[in-house]
Amino acid sequence: MNPVMVSVDEGTEYSKVEDVVGCHVEDAITFWAQAINSVNDLLQLSCALAEACPRANATFGKLDFNKIYGGCFSEDRCWYRCMVQHMISNEKYQVLYIDYGNSEIINRSEIVEIPENLQYPSVAKRYRLWGLQLPANQSLNMFDQGKKFLGSLVFEKAVKIRQKAKQKDGVIVVQAECEKVDIGEEVAKAGFAEKSRTPGSTGNVEMKEDDMQNQPKKMKALSPPWLNRAGRALCNRPRELLVSGAAAERNEVFAGNRMFLTKEKKVASAPVLNRSLACVGGQNLAVENGSFEEEKEGLRKENVNLLRRRKELELEVECLKGELKVCGREKEASRKATEHLKETLHNYIGTKMRNLAANVKVLKEFRHTKKITGFGEQLSQAITLVTEGNITVPCSLKKLQELWTEYDLAQEMIQLCKNMDEKDELIIKRNGVQQNLYSAVKEFILEVDQLFICERSNVLQGLSVSLGAVYGQVCEVSDSEDVFQRFFKWKHAKMEEFVNVKRNTDAALQVLTDLFSSILKCFDLTSEVSSDLEEGPGNVDEALKDVELSICRELKTDLTEHSEKEKGIIRSTYSRVMHKVRQEQNLITVIQKTYSASVEFKEQAEKWMGRRPNIDNLLSIKKMVKSLKVQLRWKLTEKNNLEESDDYSELEITRTKEEIAVLRNKLVQEIYKEQEEYEKLAYLVQKWFPELPLLYPEAGILSYMNSGGLLSQSLERDLLDAEPMKKLSTKRPLVCSEIQDQKVLLKGYSVDVSSEAKVIERIAKYHRAWDQQKEKSSLLQLLFLLFCKSDPLVYLMVPYYPGASLIAIQADAPLTLEETLKVMKGVAEGLQILHGANIVHGSLHGNNVFAVNRKEGIVGDFDFSKSEEQRAAANTMVIGTLSLVSPELKMGQPASPASDMYAYGCLLFWLCVQNQEFVIKEDGTPEVDVVGMDDKVKSLILNLFCCNRLTAEQVLRDDCFLLVDAVPVPSQLGEEHKPCEEHDSEKNDEEEDAVDAVNSEKNAVNPTQ
Repeated sequence: MNPVMVSVDEGTEYSKVEDVVGCHVEDAITFWAQAINSVNDLLQLSCALAEACPRANATFGKLDFNKIYGGCFSEDRCWYRCMVQHMISNEKYQVLYIDYGNSEIINRSEIVEIPENLQYPSVAKRYRLWGLQLPANQSLNMFDQGKKFLGSLVFEKAVKIRQKAKQKDGVIVVQAECEKVDIGEEVAKAGFAEKSRTPGSTGNVEMKEDDMQNQPKKMKALSPPWLNRAGRALCNRPRELLVSGAAAERNEVFAGNRMFLTKEKKVASAPVLNRSLACVGGQNLAVENGSFEEEKEGLRKENVNLLRRRKELELEVECLKGELKVCGREKEASRKATEHLKETLHNYIGTKMRNLAANVKVLKEFRHTKKITGFGEQLSQAITLVTEGNITVPCSLKKLQELWTEYDLAQEMIQLCKNMDEKDELIIKRNGVQQNLYSAVKEFILEVDQLFICERSNVLQGLSVSLGAVYGQVCEVSDSEDVFQRFFKWKHAKMEEFVNVKRNTDAALQVLTDLFSSILKCFDLTSEVSSDLEEGPGNVDEALKDVELSICRELKTDLTEHSEKEKGIIRSTYSRVMHKVRQEQNLITVIQKTYSASVEFKEQAEKWMGRRPNIDNLLSIKKMVKSLKVQLRWKLTEKNNLEESDDYSELEITRTKEEIAVLRNKLVQEIYKEQEEYEKLAYLVQKWFPELPLLYPEAGILSYMNSGGLLSQSLERDLLDAEPMKKLSTKRPLVCSEIQDQKVLLKGYSVDVSSEAKVIERIAKYHRAWDQQKEKSSLLQLLFLLFCKSDPLVYLMVPYYPGASLIAIQADAPLTLEETLKVMKGVAEGLQILHGANIVHGSLHGNNVFAVNRKEGIVGDFDFSKSEEQRAAANTMVIGTLSLVSPELKMGQPASPASDMYAYGCLLFWLCVQNQEFVIKEDGTPEVDVVGMDDKVKSLILNLFCCNRLTAEQVLRDDCFLLVDAVPVPSQLGEEHKPCEEHDSEKNDEEEDAVDAVNSEKNAVNPTQ
């Protein structure tokens, strides 16, 4: 619906003619323009805005759409008046620059409040061409072309407009001409607009043309404003003549092609006399119009000159007022200064003496403080400390290091030796080097014992801490040897300067004291000696001035404030001191480590002097193990025979089983003793006797060492009361047994000559990572590694935690948030240890993470027969609808610690959402933001799903785990566990991999995939 129009009245301003300049085009019929005579106003407005807006208040709260603000235009970064049209966001607004007509979107920070004196109507006005409207079905391309066409006619060009009407939204409907070209006609001819049914826009006009003809008394005929001026003869002409004849001529001159002109032409049937009179009246009006225009132009120029002169006078008046105020302030200041001077002169002597006494008191405290602190004493003492009494390299150290290198080389040659014939020769050579090393070690120990290593180390450590607290970070150290000399030279010059200032102060005070003594004599009435003040030692005023200057100079002399050059000297000296401290500390560290190794070597050399270790203890234990194994096999055969006989006794079978359990426990205890003996031999092989595996090949020392201490040749599967667990795995043998009241699992791996070494290597690497912190590592412990004699299998024994996997626990009684954080903290600790040992787990899923006692998180082992990539690509790496495989693994990249942390994040997300529904994004990651959970946990999960994921060490430092209690030591072999209830569900036998995954979920055991 088009805007409501207000018809032109002869007594209003809407019939006037005005010269404007186009400044903005909205469409083919709408444009903005500024009056030509508003140039000076725009310049003054720009200056005022440029001065006011940068210092204006920022906008707060909701912006008023009816208020005028100051806005910073994006193209020239200048300030203009604007009004807010739309709020795009909290920080973005669309504004209209009211003095030019254009609009744009700017930041809220670029909108400011402007003073009240700038809150006046806009300079530019919005105009619409009379009698035109845009076509209803106009295309966007046609719209842009029409906008450009109108711009070529009006933009930055002088346009003469005749106002016709004003819409309620403020748009002025006009007839526009440029260089005697009717702009509306040109737009219509070009096809960018069409004639409307009635002038203006639509028929929505309050006073239509038919009403103007039929009701002449209600509305005056349209005529320029000057026709109503007093004394003009045209005003007294009969209304009938104006309406029928003269009005028609005037409308032809001033109203252009308005529709009621056509209606006036219908009066052509009136008498010929009336038409002649109308023509004569029109000619008279044209003549008078010209004279009135000239007179109007002259008056306008005169008015402009008067206004300019008025402004000049107003400026002069304001300047005079300002000068008058300045004079008044200066006069008041002079009056106050005079009064203050009188008062000061009245109390001058007393005030001066009080100030001098106060300064002397401050000076006493200042000198006392400076005496206590001492200037540069800390660095001076540090220089003395690092240059005197420092530890030097022991004379025997070099020779000792050379012999150590020779000894290590001899040991390595023995270790690498495969030929038994060369063995004895290498051992004899090693023993000779060992004797020389023993002598050098004793000499080195005696020399070091005479040094005060520990005391010197403590002194250097204390010096390093104290200097670091004062001077901070150490800069690069120059190789110049005169750093300390420059420091002492600078310190001496600084102290000389301070002493001279202090000496001058003392001299000035002594002069003043002598003057006061002379003055006292002059005023002593009891003294018989006459004294004249003029004969005194000097001028009191000059003495007081010298004392004040000397005290101020000494108080301003601050030894703690330094120039950049002086700071450079201090930094260089400090860095040089710290460099020498660290050099000596490194030397002490080398001496201490060599001393410890030497003491240990001396003890071992004296212990094994002339002899070597034997394996008698190991053979004795193996003999006992063999005997126990024979007894155990006999008892097992006896039990089987009893169970197969028809008349067996339950009491006898029970007694036999108890005997079997006792024998099995004894066997396990002896196997533990065997492992302890192997550990002792392995230590001797690594440190002192690498020839032991060559001397005693039957002992299998190398096999034990290569397995990380897990391999046991004495333990056999047949000797255990093993129960097959086919329901848990269909891919490989899996049996359950019990050792020393602890349930264990034996996981069988099929190996051949090529794969056996690789499997054992992976198992040993995992076990060494666990062995760093043992039970505190939050990793599943590997107990034994044993071979099967009848089949090409290697069995790995691990603890069995029935019902303790995350899958089983969440199905029974889901973990609370506190329990979840405790468990997942333990999992993060386990991953940290694995990643620190350069091991990628690759198989972290719900059946391979255990929550023992609902608070101890343990990371399960993995399939040691598979590589990292093979483990990560297994079908078990899914939990519900959520894939635990990271996006980079899906793209073919290798497994890494980051992919483990992604699976960790998925498990944490799954534990926290529980039964909530969530959406999986295109990249496979879950939509975290829409799920309800703790904000800190949500933030941690998001950092585990992003490309730059957190490491396990960073996860442990997260706020989520800072308040979690320390995870208790996980229960291992020999400790009781309260198993959770196991859960069974329907089995899915569609494919082998899926069977393994489902079976693991059912029984919640360590995965065998």
